[in-house]
Amino acid sequence: MTVRPIRMYGDPVLKTRASEVTEFGTPGLRAQVTDMLETMDSAGGVGLASNQIGLLNRVIVFDTSHQPGGLRGHLINPSWVPIGDQTQIGKEGCLSIPGISMDTERHMQVLVRGRDVDGRPVAIQASRLLARCFQHEIDHLDGILFLKRLSPELRREANAILNEERP
Repeated sequence: MTVRPIRMYGDPVLKTRASEVTEFGTPGLRAQVTDMLETMDSAGGVGLASNQIGLLNRVIVFDTSHQPGGLRGHLINPSWVPIGDQTQIGKEGCLSIPGISMDTERHMQVLVRGRDVDGRPVAIQASRLLARCFQHEIDHLDGILFLKRLSPELRREANAILNEERP
């Protein structure tokens, strides 16, 4: 298939909420999932949301299979709820904001629900990196960048770095 260009910080599509997918099993949707997996792999990421390649439908791909309990796959129209109150703080980065990786607080465990490319229901109980990945990618689908999840001090630091890099 095709490795697609990743949209970078400042592109308005990254702050736009994606729409629900209503037609499943189509050749176009299958190609999109394949392209997104190839794009994520090519960029060395663990997750990618559709708006990061300029598409405004609710599709994410993920690959944490290199970690214990990790998975590789896709979800369409995903949503999540926390499992318990425990949170984790860890380095988080984004393929759309290269060069910035900062401590971000996320829920330690989440239950994610969505559909596969054929419209079959999927539910995944995720923890640690996979839970972080799902929260990050679903934020993208809602037009939210991880910078918004930073503490005020780290957000100022990230903004200073971004302002230095912009012409």
